[in-house]
Amino acid sequence: MTLLLLVIFCLGYLAISLEEPLKLNKAALGLFIAVLLWTLLAMFSHDVHDIHQILSEHLAPIAEIIFFLMGAMTIVEVIDRHQGFRLITDRIKTRHKRSLLIILGVVTFVLSSVLDNLATTIVMIAIMSKFITELNDKTLFTGVIVIAANAGGAFSPIGDITTTMLWIGGQISPLGILTHTFFPSLAAFAIPLLVAFFLVKNDELQPTSSPTDSSVKTSHRVLVFSVGVGALILVPFFKIVTGLPPFMGILGALGVVWIMTEFLHRKNHHTFSTRLSVTQALREIDLSSILFFVGILLAVSALETGGVLKHLAQLLEASVSNKNFIPIFLGGISAVFDNVPLVAASMQMYPLSQVPMDNNFWLLLAYTAGTGGSMLIIGSAAGVTAMGMTKVSFGNYALRIAPLALFGYLAGIITFALQSGLGL
Repeated sequence: MTLLLLVIFCLGYLAISLEEPLKLNKAALGLFIAVLLWTLLAMFSHDVHDIHQILSEHLAPIAEIIFFLMGAMTIVEVIDRHQGFRLITDRIKTRHKRSLLIILGVVTFVLSSVLDNLATTIVMIAIMSKFITELNDKTLFTGVIVIAANAGGAFSPIGDITTTMLWIGGQISPLGILTHTFFPSLAAFAIPLLVAFFLVKNDELQPTSSPTDSSVKTSHRVLVFSVGVGALILVPFFKIVTGLPPFMGILGALGVVWIMTEFLHRKNHHTFSTRLSVTQALREIDLSSILFFVGILLAVSALETGGVLKHLAQLLEASVSNKNFIPIFLGGISAVFDNVPLVAASMQMYPLSQVPMDNNFWLLLAYTAGTGGSMLIIGSAAGVTAMGMTKVSFGNYALRIAPLALFGYLAGIITFALQSGLGL
């Protein structure tokens, strides 16, 4: 049964990677694979009620991610419709692609350490799209943003869901992860950025323009941008202060932006309702990408329920003599499987009584689980979101970005080993 689930998932994964030649939408494939895997689990189960209960338990964290994604994408869409990103794009003085690549990469890396890397990716992709339209350049820029977002989140306890899990679980401390994983994360980001810098032709930028530039008051543009981006930045702090999950902060932020825009445009209702309203923005967000996200997460949860991830963890434990290699393997696997269940399985396998807080094992796991997903575009929430926003294909990303992400990933591991005196 376990083998059958794995084979079906791998075949489906291959079909997704061949989306363009097969002429099949990735969302349709993802949903079909997810339903097929859960159907097999139900058919081979002795108690369908148990499977239903397990499925319901998996739906809760998936729904949190989807609500977060929808809220953040809608806020960014509203900011964009009010021409809010012009406050940034008009201040980018560089007129060459290579300089822009460095600016966007560095800002993403820094911002994702304090702002959720998913929200950071959404904002930075929206800004990048104002300048870059050619497919090859868009792929490189998207790849750098995804790598930077994941690397930036890996050295912060609030930058990535896995680092937050390890922090809450007591496996790492904020100071420990910062001092031990900052330079490895920097290496994971800087090396792909350097290679991409030379791969991008240093052509002059030609920012795209919008026909609605003059239709929004400058004061409204500034207000919507400030409140929208400010609310996104405050989401991690909302989680820390209230203890509520990030999606609650995003929904609250969306509510604030919604009420504010309704109030701003109450005297110009027709223009507002047809172009600038949150209701209209909700119609424009890419629902097919969100459904693809649902399919992938449900498929991975089916593998977890079927014992695939458990068997994988046990196989690693039995076959790897040096325990420090396990986080490296798990990081590589996270390019395919969701890093959350992988980290959760590790936390169960190694209690704190055996592997205490800020042990090199946990610190290395925080780095590898956070950055390993960059090697494939569906390996992280940031990558899946970027794929939906930019239409960069799985195959194009795998061909042009995966090698860069791999080199950066390995460079970060070497940096960690040298810095910590880790024996590999």
